[in-house]
Amino acid sequence: MLIYYTHIIATASAKLMPFLMMVASGGGEGHGEEAGGNGEHSGPPHLPSLVGMITGGHGWAYEWINIIYAFAIAIFFIIVATRVYAKRQMIPGPFQNAIEMLVEGMYNFLYTILGKEARRYTPYLGTLFFYILLMNFMGIIPLGHAPSTNLNITASLAICTFFYAQYTGVKRLGLVGYFDHLAGQPRDLISWCLVPLMFPMHIIGELAKPLSLALRLFGNITGEDVLVAAFVGLGVMALAFVGSPIGLPFNVPFILLGLLLSTIQALVFTLLSTIYILMMLPHEEGHH
Repeated sequence: MLIYYTHIIATASAKLMPFLMMVASGGGEGHGEEAGGNGEHSGPPHLPSLVGMITGGHGWAYEWINIIYAFAIAIFFIIVATRVYAKRQMIPGPFQNAIEMLVEGMYNFLYTILGKEARRYTPYLGTLFFYILLMNFMGIIPLGHAPSTNLNITASLAICTFFYAQYTGVKRLGLVGYFDHLAGQPRDLISWCLVPLMFPMHIIGELAKPLSLALRLFGNITGEDVLVAAFVGLGVMALAFVGSPIGLPFNVPFILLGLLLSTIQALVFTLLSTIYILMMLPHEEGHH
């Protein structure tokens, strides 16, 4: 199931800075529009990545840098899941035990929200959390790049959650129950009179959910990466007058803060996705 959901999430995610001094001057890997037709980008500063250094900041590979890293992370998860499954043992070794601890911890967290339904939705939600978490961390790892600093990637993940929640609603409530939910579940005359108001409001609310998910993740991780890159550049500039090839480690506290914020943002995305799914479950099953 982990392999299946990793493939789905990665596939849905459709769409260099050569010197650290360029970070301080605002150069680097941007995610904005192309500056002319020469492949150069404008945008906020980012730390150099392996793809950016190999391509020199030009070419199709650089244009698809977010997709490359997103798929690389997906492939990593597929390899891990395949290895653990193929070599699973009744008495787990250290590697299998570590993976099982992560999965069990995720399940226990989701159980506090979904109750007995957690087993059904842990494969998707668990994959979503660990996938986003590693994408966020890639912006801090040397020569890495965080795909979640691209709005196309975060929007793709949010759309996955949107369709998964709607599918859950139709499957668990039935088509009639699904539209009854969107209408506000009218049961008396006043409720029926409010249906023309409640129905479009629920539709707007459902459409706003993936938008908020995408923008929140994109904005926070982009800000985090820009902050770390800016302080790297500041540290380089601090010793530039003596010709030092390295700078002062002004960025270290912000790397630690970035690790914390990356984890929080992955958790928030997963938590909200869990709540959106919970809201689509039948009331007698969704409450516990």
